[in-house]
This record gives sequence, structure tokens and C-alpha cells, in this order.
Amino acid sequence: MISASALAAAALLVALPAAGSGPNPVTAGPGPHAVAAADPGPDAVALALADPGPNAVTVADSFRTRAGGAAVTYAPDAVPGGARVRVSEHPAHKGGTRFTLRVDGLPAGRTYGAHVHREACGPKPEDAGPHYQNVKDPVQPSVDPAYANPRNEVWLDLTTDDRGTGRAEATVAWRVRPGEARSVVLHEHATETHAGRAGTAGARLACVTVPFGTAR
Repeated sequence: MISASALAAAALLVALPAAGSGPNPVTAGPGPHAVAAADPGPDAVALALADPGPNAVTVADSFRTRAGGAAVTYAPDAVPGGARVRVSEHPAHKGGTRFTLRVDGLPAGRTYGAHVHREACGPKPEDAGPHYQNVKDPVQPSVDPAYANPRNEVWLDLTTDDRGTGRAEATVAWRVRPGEARSVVLHEHATETHAGRAGTAGARLACVTVPFGTAR
């Protein structure tokens, strides 16, 4: 049983705890359908208290240079090994969803594109598959602004500050279909919006596996 003093101490932790110290850095809010790792490691209480919303899914980890954890970097010069990342999904008002992305330890003053993708991260950047879309574009790859836009997809572009920290938030008017969105990918530049290039953001630099849609 966790003592009251331990809970109080955990509640004082910053919103982004030391990521990656547990073997399964996935947690969720305390709602009836919360998702939790079987062995979440010593940071599980801190994660839950730092992000207490009901039915939230949260992943926090450090980027590694090879697949095996939740977060992997394919370009260590742009996303260094050991840099930290946290992704959360929260139910929002009237059936919507709010997504947040935070990174620490990246190069200062750099802009990254970031999107929710359909597959989990793997050894190769392309393993994450295409963007998740609420209404699927019948033409793939999807570069039509009618489908590749921040209302139909989840875009989390960010620019790091002088300390290498960046944060993004996006809210959409729909919920993710369980099992169809499984990662966030960081790209080399801000997301483009014009026809024929809509939704593209350059090379895939890093990836975080997240079980979106599993907490309601």
C-alpha cells in the first residue's frame, strides 16, 4: 500500500517525470476503463498523479537509438538518445479528444512536425505506417487537404525553446477507433498544407508507441 506521505511527495513531481525508468512506461487515469502496464515500474504513481484526468492514456519514455522501448530515434542528431517524451490522450467535451505532446532534451530552437500514425513504432521509420484519419482518404498516400488536415488528423507540431523543451496540444471533435492509432512520429519540419503536399513534414526522425483509443 502506498503511504499518504509517498502520495504527497509524488504529487509534487513535475508534469514530465523521469521517463523510461520502468520497463513499460504506459499508464492511464483512474477511470473504470483505465489502461495500465502489468509492471509499470517506480514512476507509475508519479505519472498518474501528474496527469490525473479520468480515462486518459499516457506514455512517457526516453528515446533510444534502437527499437525496444516505447520511444525510438532514427536520427540522433535531431532527436538525441536520452531525450524525453510524454504523450497523453484525454476524452474532451462532446465526444472529442485532446492530445498533448511534450519533449525535453532536443536541439534548441528547432521546429518539428508531429502526427498520430496508424501503426506502432519499429526498427524502421516507415513501420509506423500512414497518419491516422477520422475519415479515411480513399487515395493513399493521403496528400489531399480535404483529408490531410488538422481537423481530420492529429497534428502536434512544436518548436523547442532555448532549453530544448517543446509542447503541443491538439483537440479534435472525434474519438480514436481502438487499435487504429498506435504512435506519434516526429518529422524534420513543420507540416505542409497545400495540395499535393498536405500532411507531409519531411523525414521521420523519431517515434513513440502509444495505445490510443484504449481508455474510454
